Amino acid sequence: MRDLAGKRVLLIVPGGIAAFKIPELIRLLRGRDCGVTCVLTQSGAQFVTKLTLQALTETTVYSDLFSLTDENEMGHIQLSRSADLVVVAPATANILAKMAAGIGDDLATTLLLATDKPVLAAPAMNVRMWLHAATQANMALLAARGVAVVGPDEGAMACNEYGPGRMSEPPAIVEAIEALLSPSRALNGKHAPLAGKHAIVTSGPTHEPIDPLRYIANRSSGRQGHAIAASLAALGARVTLVSGPVSVPDPRGVTVVHVESARQMLAACQDALPAEIAVCAAAVADWRVASAASGKIKKTPGAAPPTLELVPNPDILATLAAPGPRRPALVVGFAAETDDLMANAQAKRVRKGCDWIVANDVSPETGIMGGVENAVHLITADGVEDWPRLAKDEVARRLAARIAEALG
Repeated sequence: MRDLAGKRVLLIVPGGIAAFKIPELIRLLRGRDCGVTCVLTQSGAQFVTKLTLQALTETTVYSDLFSLTDENEMGHIQLSRSADLVVVAPATANILAKMAAGIGDDLATTLLLATDKPVLAAPAMNVRMWLHAATQANMALLAARGVAVVGPDEGAMACNEYGPGRMSEPPAIVEAIEALLSPSRALNGKHAPLAGKHAIVTSGPTHEPIDPLRYIANRSSGRQGHAIAASLAALGARVTLVSGPVSVPDPRGVTVVHVESARQMLAACQDALPAEIAVCAAAVADWRVASAASGKIKKTPGAAPPTLELVPNPDILATLAAPGPRRPALVVGFAAETDDLMANAQAKRVRKGCDWIVANDVSPETGIMGGVENAVHLITADGVEDWPRLAKDEVARRLAARIAEALG
């Protein structure tokens, strides 16, 4: 409850029906002795009043980029950097698009451009707006730039539609704020349940060379594995992230080993042992070319296409889960399926010998492979937990919490 004591949050409140939850969010933060300064946009003022926010925060509420009084008391550049964290809630499709495009046409967006502090967004919008390709592209771009996300949740909406798009509830947003502002909680061990534990996480695809220019790969972005590594570190674990080729940035506070092929990934995992936790989130290629060409394979007019002989890649999950003195106490695998999800995933858990399997449907219509959301089922020896569709950051936080609980 005291993790946020003395911290300061700059809360940007855009216009969306979910803004009615903001007073409760402020109350929870203030109850943890966290200072809150609000920036209320013109559209946000249609849903919650400046007077309400000022009464709850006990400080000035800012709204006008060109206010001479506000600029004299605290210029917008200083305001953008005076807090420990910038939170955007509810993060509407409009402000997310402006953040992605780098538009600064009011006080809120100008602050987001000027800040050198971490940013947390809590998306809130109609389900169709959330699933729109433009919004998903904006979210992917913001994630690559390091913007953290909590939610959105799935459920009934004010527009009488159902699906992902509801802003996370205030307690969940507070948890996300705590995770971002208290990554060093491991120093006193009190709130770091994984302190003293070593976790190995694999992430991203592997590239299996055909020749110097071509390779076998898949559409994995690495977002889920990287988020898991960051969440485990936030709970105090020492994390080694073994990453295939990805465009997402390395998470802070973890040791990252960059590899390309499955054999390199396995070697890096074995080198990182011993560990108490292994999470195999990488989408490892099942096969590789038996003998990659040393030069570019040329297309010869009239000649038949070349024949590629494929051989199995090493099974990283099964290798780490194999009984022995170096086996991690908890081994978690992923099952990305397009057919018979639960049957295939449950069979995989037994076949590989791992403790848990995180199963997800990666059929093209789900948008999960390479996207910013995931819908998973956690399969253990005790049964199956069905989780709603969530942002991959939130899936990572929930999985890290379950790991901490299991090892506690």
